[in-house]
Amino acid sequence: MTLGSVVATAPTIGSNTETFEYKNLKFMLWDVGGQTSLRSSWAQYLTATDALIYVVDSNDRDRVSLARSELHRIAAEENLAKAPILVWANKQDVKGSMSASEISDALNLSAFRERTWQIFGCSALTGKGLTPGLDWLATTLANKKA
Repeated sequence: MTLGSVVATAPTIGSNTETFEYKNLKFMLWDVGGQTSLRSSWAQYLTATDALIYVVDSNDRDRVSLARSELHRIAAEENLAKAPILVWANKQDVKGSMSASEISDALNLSAFRERTWQIFGCSALTGKGLTPGLDWLATTLANKKA
């Protein structure tokens, strides 16, 4: 993950791993594919997970209910019980996309009463909104370790 640079991507098949440092914290990012056949394998990536970053396509109204059920399913995993959740409402640069507030409602994020979570609108294409999300996550993780 390189902030400030545009990277051509394709849907993830399986998983991709990337390590990066941000605000003196080292992150190992697992980008796991969202296809139906791959979702059952998500649990294997949760051991020693300190945080969950969940990216939602704000322009895909047809699949937001699926995104909600998958988020709630994975957030219920025992290994993620104390992990903060950062939701990125991606594609905010696309006209007609749902706002971060609409995504929050559609995902029923308010149900995570006992969890630390935050949602940020972003555009992975332009980079807008990525830094505030990472700032929040870095601060949250640093405060947890303190």
